[in-house]
Amino acid sequence: MLSYMYNHHSGVIRIRVKPDHSGVVTDGVKHSMNPFCEIAVEEAVKLKEKKFIKEVVAVSCGPAQVTETIRTALAMGCDRGIHVEVSGKDYEAMGPLQISKIFAALAKKEEASLVILGKQAIDDDCNQTGQMTAALLDWPQGTFASEVTIDGEKVKVVREIDGGLETIKISMPAVLTADLRLNTPRYATLPNIMKAKKKKIANMKPADLGVDMVSRMEVLSVDEPPTRLAGVKVETVDDLVAKLKANGTI
Repeated sequence: MLSYMYNHHSGVIRIRVKPDHSGVVTDGVKHSMNPFCEIAVEEAVKLKEKKFIKEVVAVSCGPAQVTETIRTALAMGCDRGIHVEVSGKDYEAMGPLQISKIFAALAKKEEASLVILGKQAIDDDCNQTGQMTAALLDWPQGTFASEVTIDGEKVKVVREIDGGLETIKISMPAVLTADLRLNTPRYATLPNIMKAKKKKIANMKPADLGVDMVSRMEVLSVDEPPTRLAGVKVETVDDLVAKLKANGTI
């Protein structure tokens, strides 16, 4: 089983756009696990505790700092980790398609029965990696999962949809994406954090998996939102209407 973590930037900080408008400044920003991926890790570990699976492998793609995220997953109960090293321009341009290619290649290499991901990363909100991974593997998918039940080689998934809940049953191997109400992730205890330091993290590059990291998308410009103008108090409805007309709003 593979569980995917995507780093997001945490802490109360002011987001700054790079001078060349190619992205946002991430230097010196602390990284942590994407919340939906924490839920995915928790579900994978719970399935192992229930004896439905034998091993949980945590995977993260990115520069050297992402090993800290993998260690967190190992402290939560994953058995081993894989760090797919991506840095520089490839890291800056990396999107759901490139990550999906890495995941599909790893799923085949590891002979995974389930790939469990967070439904989306909270930095880009793409909500595409799980679906693309399933398409590349030609595996069934259970997205937006709020409940997962394994019955032999089948997986029953209760999905969160606009109209309420939808229940599906799919065959393994399969790709699942975790929604908010699937579970509450556990905290990594100090003893488990210490144990995690001894667990193995394999290091590889996309080329080792035969994955092309060239992005088909070009970011033209990243700009800060316009400064919000201060509000104006008016005494009467007539004053309000006059202001709106003067601003061209009505």
